[in-house]
Amino acid sequence: MAVVHDWLTGMRGGESALEHILTLVPDSQLFTLMHTSGSVSAQIESHRPRHTFVQYLPFSRTRYRNYLPIFPAAIEQLDLDDYDIVISTSHCAAKAAISTGRARHLCYCFTPMRYAWDQFDAYFGVEQVGRWQSSLYRMAMTKLARWDTATAGRVDQYVAISQYVASRIGRYYNREAKVIYPPVDTSFYRPNGSKSRGYFVVVSALVPYKRVDVAIDACRLAGIELRVVGTGPEAKRLRSHAGSTVKFMSHQTKEELRELYRESEGFLLTGEEDFGIAPLEAQACGRPVIALARGGALETVTHETGLLVKQNNAQSFANAMQTVIQRDFDPWRLHAAASRFSPTVFHQHMRAALETLASELT
Repeated sequence: MAVVHDWLTGMRGGESALEHILTLVPDSQLFTLMHTSGSVSAQIESHRPRHTFVQYLPFSRTRYRNYLPIFPAAIEQLDLDDYDIVISTSHCAAKAAISTGRARHLCYCFTPMRYAWDQFDAYFGVEQVGRWQSSLYRMAMTKLARWDTATAGRVDQYVAISQYVASRIGRYYNREAKVIYPPVDTSFYRPNGSKSRGYFVVVSALVPYKRVDVAIDACRLAGIELRVVGTGPEAKRLRSHAGSTVKFMSHQTKEELRELYRESEGFLLTGEEDFGIAPLEAQACGRPVIALARGGALETVTHETGLLVKQNNAQSFANAMQTVIQRDFDPWRLHAAASRFSPTVFHQHMRAALETLASELT
């Protein structure tokens, strides 16, 4: 069995899901476009990931988006001829890996490629890269979008991380998708009776579409402290935009992150997410989530577990924070709500999907 992942340069939500899939298929061979040794968990490293020529290109591990136009050639050169079952965990190119005619291919799709479809301006707009560079990227991404659609048929079964992503798969690939929500470690992330220390928390890659700037402005308006955990190309701009009440924390261990959740007033999700693991980690720790009422948050945040904000502006989020602070949330009720996304539930549904796929082999 082969597992194909886009790239291994850090432990994020996609890599956490990959780790759980590898638990279900421990003897599989892992393939990836590129791999930064030591950047992912020991379990993933133990599969000795095989990588493509992208690994050897200058600055590929830190500026990989510059090489997006050549990802199709790279992913298609993977040799999967010896494998009857291929699992791709994909948000970019992995779903287009070429398997043999006898093989079956299941794609656990985090999202159709954002860069090429509905978030081009957030990554490659004029304000991000400059006018002439944006024009070049637009031509490249238009070509990449055509390739993305043309290769959608290489997958036998799409499994989406949310109903929101399933709808995008239908829109861009004209394919149906089952939904299996990603796993949240609800045995580790749980309440412990900690008292709030009066701040809200954001855990996010610092990229434009996450709209961390809205969270910063909202906390300034509300007069509330903010903790931001994450790294990314927006870090410098966000730091210059933030005031003294915002604390940036580029790296936290799982234990440190758990304490950060437990001692917060709640979690802020100001961008449109495909699903959102971190908000559910906070929820599992007994803290409410204030989220933009779009995307995957509509499937994970309810009146019992937080508040959905219709307008993506600082004042709306500031008002929501004041409302949440005045409410009395039961931490264990929030944890129970998060438990429907536990690893046990994920393993059960993913194992069933793989067994169905295996039964189709001829």
